[in-house]
Order: sequence, then C-alpha cells, then structure tokens
Amino acid sequence: MKIIKYKNFEVRPLAGALGAEILDINLNKIEDETFNEIYKAFIDYQVIGIPNQKLSSDEYLEFGRRWGKIHHYPYMKGLESHPEILEILKTETDTYAFGNVWHSDGSFTEVPPKATMLYAQELPPAGGDTLFADMYQAYDTLSDTMKNILDNLKGLYVGDQPLAQFSGAKSMKQKNPGKTQVKSYHPIIRTHPDSKNKALYIGGHTVEIEGMSREESVPIINYLKSHSTRPEFICRFKWEPGSIAIWDNRCTQHYAVDDYAGFRRRMHRITILGEEAPY
Repeated sequence: MKIIKYKNFEVRPLAGALGAEILDINLNKIEDETFNEIYKAFIDYQVIGIPNQKLSSDEYLEFGRRWGKIHHYPYMKGLESHPEILEILKTETDTYAFGNVWHSDGSFTEVPPKATMLYAQELPPAGGDTLFADMYQAYDTLSDTMKNILDNLKGLYVGDQPLAQFSGAKSMKQKNPGKTQVKSYHPIIRTHPDSKNKALYIGGHTVEIEGMSREESVPIINYLKSHSTRPEFICRFKWEPGSIAIWDNRCTQHYAVDDYAGFRRRMHRITILGEEAPY
C-alpha cells in the first residue's frame, strides 16, 4: 500500500475499504496539533492502528480522555486500579472470546460510544486478529429502494443478556448492569457528525425494527447483517505487542477472531462516549 503523508506522521492504508496504520509516532509525546491530525486520520480511515507503544495505564487513560468522556460498559468490571479500562482476557482454558460476533460497541446503550481503543498487552503466537467492516460502503451499496425503506426506521438494540452467554469467558470480570439502560432504539441509518456521510448502523445487538413485528423485522435485519460484512468492505488488523487500534463505532462493525484456542490474549479497552440523538 502507498504511504500517505500527513504533516506530523505518515500512514499506511490497511485495505481498500478502510483502515490505516500510523507510522513512527509516540503517544506519550504528542502536541495538540499532532493529536488533531490523529483524529483526522481516524475520520479519514475509520480504523487506525498505532504500533509500538509503551504506555502505563495512567498514560493510556490520559490519552483516552483526550477523545472525550469515557463510556462505561455495563456488563463487566474495569481494572481495580483504573475502572475506566476494561480488560479483555481469554486465557488458555477459556472457551469463549469476547467480541466474537459482528457488532458495534455499546449500540444497546442510550448514548452509544463514538470510539473504542484497544491496547495489546499479551498475544497468542498466532491468530487473534480483529476484522472491521465499513458501514459507509454498506449503506452506499444498498439499492435506492432499500435506502428509502430504512431512512426513517429505528432498530431495537439489546445488550448481552443473559450473562450466561459469557460462561466460557470465566476470566472476564462480569457484573450485573443494574439500572443501566441496555435496550435502546437508534436510527438504522446514521449521519456521521464529522464526515457527514450516511452509514448503516447494524450489528449483533440489533434484534428488531420499531413498528414491525419480530417476524417482519428478522428477514430485513438478517439481510443487512449479511450485506454489511461483505469481504470487499473489510480490513483485517493484525496485532503486535504494544499495538493500539482505535475505531469509529458510528461507521464500522468489528469482529474478534477466535482462532487461538489454548493460548492467552489480554487487551485493555477504553470506550469514548458518543453524541446524543438525533444523528
């Protein structure tokens, strides 16, 4: 892939659809101008990878807060020392990989996160990649008739209930969401506040369409889920120790590939609160 020059760094696109890697940058030493360029690359490519970082939890959280307020995931506890950081862990004996379904993080919450960042701590010898899908292209390639049908519709997005589905992820620190809202309606077609492009907002948490029965909704939702993850819409992010990936939940889906049974994978996640409706 051709190297693209920004003012303060270079980026290498990861695929034709979306995704890029920012080269030769130290997140401990960035001024506001460089941060603003990182954000521009994030908007341009929807997913950015930043390799070879050495951040403490304090430094990682400080970087996360530059993106906005922290969004708290209601089903898992964060680190004891840094509750805003969620440890995504699969050990040698766990049988379930967290995130092993196409989804947009936190779409079931009242105000979903705009961004997620994931920082690689421990990795298996091979595998454990993350796939990303471009929801701009997913929208653009729908027929005009389907766009018109979806334009004013809202989907019902439901959280990870029951918690029993995580029974194979015994190393994750689960908690009951309590009174946190874990069922929310959102437009199926979103307009991105920065790019102004329209994106399909669909994923594993979408269960039905407002105003339709479940029987009417499911065929449409299943079609949109299948359509939105076509191979030409996807990039694959290969993790290395110290890599940080940051993705835009408003215009992407992602999928954690579970192909490393018997090995350990430990990541630190921060999610950033998004915008309130309408969008």
